[in-house]
Amino acid sequence: MTDSQPGPEPFVRSATEILEEARARGLVLRLTGGIALHLRCAAFSRIQAQLPRRYDNVDLDFVAYSKQMRDVERLFADAGFIEDKRIKSVPGLRRSIFHSPDQTWHCDIFYDVLEFSHEIDIRGRLELDFPTVTLADLLLGKMQIAEINEKDVVDTIMLLRAHDVSESDDSAINAAHVARLSKADWGLWRTLTGNLATVGKLAETYGTLTGEDRDIVEERRTTLLQRVEEEPPTLRWRLRSRVGDRVKWYRDVDEVI
Repeated sequence: MTDSQPGPEPFVRSATEILEEARARGLVLRLTGGIALHLRCAAFSRIQAQLPRRYDNVDLDFVAYSKQMRDVERLFADAGFIEDKRIKSVPGLRRSIFHSPDQTWHCDIFYDVLEFSHEIDIRGRLELDFPTVTLADLLLGKMQIAEINEKDVVDTIMLLRAHDVSESDDSAINAAHVARLSKADWGLWRTLTGNLATVGKLAETYGTLTGEDRDIVEERRTTLLQRVEEEPPTLRWRLRSRVGDRVKWYRDVDEVI
């Protein structure tokens, strides 16, 4: 990272201020995305710094409940953020966008679901962690993107390096939750397992990772995949699996701005 490329620290400070104000107002608001991963994996932030993860085009991603949408939007407006009114014209989109006061970056707020190539329902899960969504939901937010880019792979490598895989959300990636969602939705399973394979391949090519880094990432990646495969599929999953790749299994992610 050169001196001309901003690091994550200013965005971490802004996110922290927003989250603390939300908590003071009794709002359930959590951080997700790349900055959330940087925050939760601070001991291994060198991975984002050394690998191709840039911060010259950053936004802050938050998740909230739709029942608090008006109060969440008021929070950002009171802080001087400028609402992007165009988002209201997109039918069925559960999302708000607020630009920073100097309009050099923006905040995305998703309500009830993390919706990209697939849909990750987070209702009832935001209270499980703070200041971010759970580690499992951070991973799902990255691994649900069908046309994944390298920065999302880098973020996932850092997450797997920093946190163990277990059967709960207690300071670990909850493999049981990831498995249940994946084996209820064949499309999500197809995208997630394919992306985890990409993570494994690229992790082997990054010379900045130590041997220990690669071994731990691979062990946790394999554990997660095995747990997913062990989960019994739902009837819906089995029926969709018969069609396979012959029919597109994901939505295209169209940038709103």
